Amino acid sequence: MKLRKINAALGLLSIAAILLHMGYTVFAYVTFYYNPGLKVLTAVPFMVLTCLHAICGMLTVFLLPEGTRLDLYPKQNLRTIIQRVSAALIFPLLILHINTFALLSSSAEGGNWFMFWLLMLSQPLFYAVVLSHIAVSVTRGMITLGWLTSQERMKAIDCIVYILCALAFAIATFVVMRTEVAMFLSAGGQG
Repeated sequence: MKLRKINAALGLLSIAAILLHMGYTVFAYVTFYYNPGLKVLTAVPFMVLTCLHAICGMLTVFLLPEGTRLDLYPKQNLRTIIQRVSAALIFPLLILHINTFALLSSSAEGGNWFMFWLLMLSQPLFYAVVLSHIAVSVTRGMITLGWLTSQERMKAIDCIVYILCALAFAIATFVVMRTEVAMFLSAGGQG
């Protein structure tokens, strides 16, 4: 049980860290103000917490009994399936995300517009995967830590979290893609 609580705490801390990083990124793209130090200051804690959360999560899945079979009740276990699939997709997409700006720049400079647009589409996919993982995980972490015991309160918090994640997705996607298209299409020519 201790490992599950550590994992839940790391997950909730990771959520706070990613929201801080997303907030800074949106601010930077809206204001055209880029501070490499602030980017690192908001990205590194997220990456460290997320890696620790991923390690604990894998240990939890592989070492502790789950008590449920995902194939037995697929509708009831949809959140668990979304949580695990999104967790598995985060890391390959994170590697791409870390390198997206440089790859966009080289694609635009080289006139490789097919690759440019694929990279552009990878960003909302990354946001969707991360925010889906957050949306299905918040109340689970709160339950594991003993902060949430009421089914009604869980449903209310889930609703709020889903709405906030949808807003974060829409804002981040719009701001980042709009700014990058403006930067790279004006610098590199037409798509």
